[in-house]
Parts: sequence; structure tokens; C-alpha cells
Amino acid sequence: MSQTTDPADLTARLIRCASVTPEEGGALVLLQGMLEAAGFDCTRVDRGGIANLFARWGDKGAARSFGFNGHTDVVPVGNRDDWSVDPFGAEEKDGQLYGRGACDMKSGVAAFVAAAIDFVRDTPPDGAVILAITGDEEGEGVDGTRALLDWMAETGERMDLCLVGEPTCPERFGDMIKIGRRGSLNAFLTVTGTQGHSAYPHRANNPIPAMARLVDRLSSHPLDQGTDHFDASTLAVVTMDTGNPATNVIPRQTRATLNIRFNDLHSGAKLTEWLRAEADWVAEEFGVEIGVEVKISGESFLTPPGPLSDLVAAAVEAETGLRPELSTTGGTSDARFVKDHCPVVEFGLVGQTMHQVDERVEIAQIHRLKSVYARILKDYFT
Repeated sequence: MSQTTDPADLTARLIRCASVTPEEGGALVLLQGMLEAAGFDCTRVDRGGIANLFARWGDKGAARSFGFNGHTDVVPVGNRDDWSVDPFGAEEKDGQLYGRGACDMKSGVAAFVAAAIDFVRDTPPDGAVILAITGDEEGEGVDGTRALLDWMAETGERMDLCLVGEPTCPERFGDMIKIGRRGSLNAFLTVTGTQGHSAYPHRANNPIPAMARLVDRLSSHPLDQGTDHFDASTLAVVTMDTGNPATNVIPRQTRATLNIRFNDLHSGAKLTEWLRAEADWVAEEFGVEIGVEVKISGESFLTPPGPLSDLVAAAVEAETGLRPELSTTGGTSDARFVKDHCPVVEFGLVGQTMHQVDERVEIAQIHRLKSVYARILKDYFT
């Protein structure tokens, strides 16, 4: 019987790589060495100071190919004194593996790398297995998976289907697959009036009431009631800042930031038009200037239920006994980029501790995730 690749051990080795975005930390070097030893053709696709790894087993341009996407970069640890363990020590306690990235998502990467290595060794498929691993998912996302997809388009590399290994399960391993994601938009509002003495408000033009009116109009407006596959879109005001320590001064300027998570009834461009129209209306009413800067992190997308979600759901159910819910909840992921290349879904571990102090993952779950990924490969190619 051939030796199997231990995904929990690989997760621990990856955790010990301090790969806080944009640092590579040795994680992709480790994976490249393992994959090349298993017969994968590997290419570093670094761009803009970000390390990325493309690995393919099988022929370029094969009749069919299945891809995995994931990231080895992690968010900062915060205050190390708040941790009960070394954030990069990969300590095991009570069946849990601790460390930054244990949940999000070095365990997912380790599981699909281990599954892919064992699969191509034991049952070489009639096709290609592709791994696209980035070091910039937790950062700006400009030179990570986007760089990999740009390079693939330039060189003729192709995934027919892709699974992103992000944590997707809210409560129990196997309870949810992501078949889409809401779009995300951040808007930065600046209201400029006229500074003056608070005892003589008629000689000033206070920007704060105008901002209050604008924020109220925006946050009180229901964007929609949801769609067949998406919850209702949401708008959250996340900060309002004037920075005025004086009680006898009416400030000249105030700022606010809001975040919109939107479904497939909207686009970033249409929402931007709406924000600017509301700002213009308030600016005219109050006689102030209002600037609106918008950053669109990603558009909403949906991979309709069908062959890919059926394939993944069947494998999950076979390995866990649970029929997973098909969902579009949560934040953004790199699937928002992959969807322009090929059909994509997401499945991974329970994500309750991601980005937290003492981030951890149940070791048994890592092995079960590898089994799900291995079954997906087997079912797809046979």
C-alpha cells in the first residue's frame, strides 16, 4: 500500500511559515517542493511583490481539467500576548491544531494538495489537475489570484472547473457549499461646509447635519428583498469622523464610510450612481459640497446549481452523511475572480475561528476534508 500524504502534518508545516500578507514566509516554497516531487509542473507567478504558485499534473490543454484555488497568506496576529500559544507554532491541544491560518485557510490548501498528490500517484487521471495558490487573498487581491488567471490566459492554461477551499461551513463540517458571493462596495463620503464659531452658526455652514441627513437617507433605504439565491442586500455605516476637539468651533469638514453587500439585482456601477445622486440631492439642500469615492471589491456572482455543485455535494454527502446547503452568504473570496475563468464553487472546513485569537482547527476535520477532495477528483475523472 502506498504511503499517503498527511494533510494535518502539512497544515502544521504551513502554519510555521509566517506568511502574513504580503510575506511568502516559505509556504509556497514548501508546497512547490512537494508538488514537483510528485510530478507536478510548477511555475511561480509572482507579481507586484506577491508570491503565487501554479502547479499542473497532466498535459497542458488536456481534454478536461479540475482545479483548486486557495491562499497561504494570513491576516496579522494582533497582540501576541492575547494568544495562549505561539501563533506560528502549530501547537496541538485536545485534538485541535492552533495557529494563524489553521482555519483560514492553510488547512484547506494542505487538504487539496495532499488529495491531489495521492490521487495522481495512485490513479493517474485522464486529464489535468491544477492548483492555483496565491499569497494575496487577505490583502488587496490585485496581484494574487488575478495574477494567476492573467498568466493562465496569456499562456493557454485552463481549468474547466474550480473549487476554492475556503472555510464554508457555519456549524458542522459538510453543512454548506458556497455557489456564489455577494458583491462588496465601500463608499467614502466627505461633506465640506464653512468653518465658524459655534456661537454664530449663521456665519458658518455646518457639514455635520448634512452628513447626518445623507447617512440617514442611505441607511433607511431598503435596497431589495433578496432573490432566489441571495439574501437582501445590506448597507452598513461603519464610521463617521469629524475629529473636532473644540466645543466652540463648527468644523469645516466631516467624513463617513459605508459598506454595501449586494446581490445579483445590483452592480457596483449602478449602486455608485445611486450614492452620487443621493449625495447631490443633500448637497443642494444644505448648500455644501459632498465628495463620494467608491471602491468596488467585487461584483456579485452565482454559479447556478448544476453539474459542479452536484459533484461537490455528492462527495460531501458521501463522506459526511450531510447534504450541504447551497449558499451565497458571507464575505468575498477569490472565487469572485475565478468565476470569470470557469464555473467555481467553494467548500472547506467550519470557519468559526478564522481571524480570531487562538485560531484553530479540529485535526480530524482536516483529514475528512482531504477525503472529500479526493472523492471529488475520483468522481470527476472516473
